[in-house]
Amino acid sequence: MLSFLFAVLVAVFWSVNLSAAFPVVKILIQGQSLSEYVDAEIKDAKTEIAKRERYIRRIEANQDGLEQHPEEHDDDESMHLLKDKSRQQEKLSSASSKLVMMNWLKTYLLPLLPDDQFNLLALIFSLLLTAMVLKGICVFVQDVLIGNVVELTVMSLRKECFRHALELDYQTLSLAGSADLISRFTHDLALLAYGMRLLGGKVIREPLKAACCITGAFFVCWQLTLLALLFVPLLGLVFYRIGRKLKLASRRMMESMSRVYKTLEETLASMKVVIAFNGGRKHRQRFHRESKEYYRKSQRIISIDALTSPTTEVLGMFMAFIALLPGAYLVLRHTNRIWGITLSSHQLDIAELSLLYVFLAGTIDPMRKLSTTYAKFKRGSAAADRIFSLIDTPPLVVETEHPQPLPRHSRSVEFRRIEFCYRPAIDDGYPRPPVLNDVNLAVRAGEVVVVVGENGSGKSTFVNLLPRFYDPDHGEVLIDGIDIRTVKLRELRDQIGMVTQETLLFDESIAENIRYGKPNSTREEIEEAARKANAIDFIRQLPDGFDTCVGEKGSRLSGGQRQRIALARAMLRDPSIFILDEATSAADAQSEQLIYESLRNFSQGRTTFIITHSVSRSMLDFVTRVVVMDQGRLVASGTHNDLLADCPAYQRLYRAQIEQRAEVIDAIPLPGHNNRRRLPTPHIHSRPAAQPAVHTPPQADESTA
Repeated sequence: MLSFLFAVLVAVFWSVNLSAAFPVVKILIQGQSLSEYVDAEIKDAKTEIAKRERYIRRIEANQDGLEQHPEEHDDDESMHLLKDKSRQQEKLSSASSKLVMMNWLKTYLLPLLPDDQFNLLALIFSLLLTAMVLKGICVFVQDVLIGNVVELTVMSLRKECFRHALELDYQTLSLAGSADLISRFTHDLALLAYGMRLLGGKVIREPLKAACCITGAFFVCWQLTLLALLFVPLLGLVFYRIGRKLKLASRRMMESMSRVYKTLEETLASMKVVIAFNGGRKHRQRFHRESKEYYRKSQRIISIDALTSPTTEVLGMFMAFIALLPGAYLVLRHTNRIWGITLSSHQLDIAELSLLYVFLAGTIDPMRKLSTTYAKFKRGSAAADRIFSLIDTPPLVVETEHPQPLPRHSRSVEFRRIEFCYRPAIDDGYPRPPVLNDVNLAVRAGEVVVVVGENGSGKSTFVNLLPRFYDPDHGEVLIDGIDIRTVKLRELRDQIGMVTQETLLFDESIAENIRYGKPNSTREEIEEAARKANAIDFIRQLPDGFDTCVGEKGSRLSGGQRQRIALARAMLRDPSIFILDEATSAADAQSEQLIYESLRNFSQGRTTFIITHSVSRSMLDFVTRVVVMDQGRLVASGTHNDLLADCPAYQRLYRAQIEQRAEVIDAIPLPGHNNRRRLPTPHIHSRPAAQPAVHTPPQADESTA
């Protein structure tokens, strides 16, 4: 509101500067002093007042005659006299106001002005310069105020976007893509900020300046000003049509910028692959195509924007000419009528016509400035649409309005008739095949369940339903008989510890990465979690120990070290449900052994899900059950030996694993021998169930294994 006040002051000073044209023309061109002009205006006003008073008296006499002989006259004549009297009274009031103003100028203002014409002109120029300085100060203050408001607003929007993005579910964020989100957080918000500066600055200031000029032109000659305004609807139509094209082109340009960000993100995140496969040329070509597409769409905006300014100026000049040509005719012909139509209440002189021209030209200048900012404003409007579409995006995983408490898990985890299908990507819209189909599984508290299956079998998606990364399309997930959709997400996830396939660490110290699992943990608790994860030894060998920064995405640590840090982070949480999604995929044999050794102890009394595509002796030493997934279905559940005997899908997986390991070992020659040793078929025992209620069949013999 304060900035709007300064915008009004800018418009007032703008019109005051333009109105200085009147005394300048009077002095320089007509050679008439201001006192002579005021005296002449007072004389004209008195003459006009006397003339209107005579008209009014004559009309009143006619009205008296009508009242004395009403039968000789009709009602139309009486009404005509009343309208005529009203018009004459309006003109009398206008002339009286003019007389009062001129008398005030003669009494209070003219004595303060110098009598010499040059000195008076110098004073006018000084006042004009002062008004320009004050206008500049007001523009500066307004821009500072608007800039402050805009930056606070953009900061609030950025925080709101980030807050909402954190509230969205994993699937919604994956569909949007990180590159598109980053584009909205950076490029789109920058365009919105610029558009808001225009909205609070020029978009408010320039129309106010034009309004003041039009008001001044109305005071000079309202009839000619109305003629000039005939082109305003046409100008509005042009701006409307151009605005629609600009907004559409701006939206497409920002979508193209999102694809540029995506190319950059994928290339920089995969630099090792790009360098190893000499893929720089391919990525350069792709970046060139996306940049060229962005250039093409930006050029369309530039073309439309370039058309706006000359169109506005041409229409503005037409607007001025349609008023000035009749005005020049009135001045040169010394009349106030054209074709019998009254275009001025009095005969105009050259000074008044000049002032009218200056005011109309002063209207064209703000219109021209508005036209130059129109494309930028529309671009900001399109950016606002994209930003608010992100804020308004509903999550697919919805927090319940009336949550029920979820005590610490102690009985069971159940998956009932689960069906799930990923949503189609935003840019194609094609339906995707189902990932899970009628999956049922009941797990007792304390069981260690291994979920195995080929790639794409749905094993990760199945277990990821537990922390509600996704919600099933059909069916329900129960913890101790409570549907997880009826509890708070925070309470649910507080009971779950998770180690993902892609080990995600933050560019902070090792201690802070472990503390992420429990923000209020002490240093002793962090060290104890690292000890449980068998990570304490390599951490102490680092130069700064727990204070060592791991680098971007943990790049300063090996794959096995990163996974043990992630394991410690999950263990610090003291979860009742533990999920490991291919937790040893990036670990070597020694790290894998250490991870499973720590899991053997930590999984006691916790319900544990281990997602893997292969099993090992160290894993099977402490698991309770193996669950086999195949093409979105749960095809078998039981011990390792039972599944080897009865499940063809598990037999294929295990046979492929054994053959792969045999090939690796056969490739290693024994010392002093030319032959190669072969891997013996292992005899593996599975651990009994954690609960007595879980039935464990007798072990198969060695030949079966």
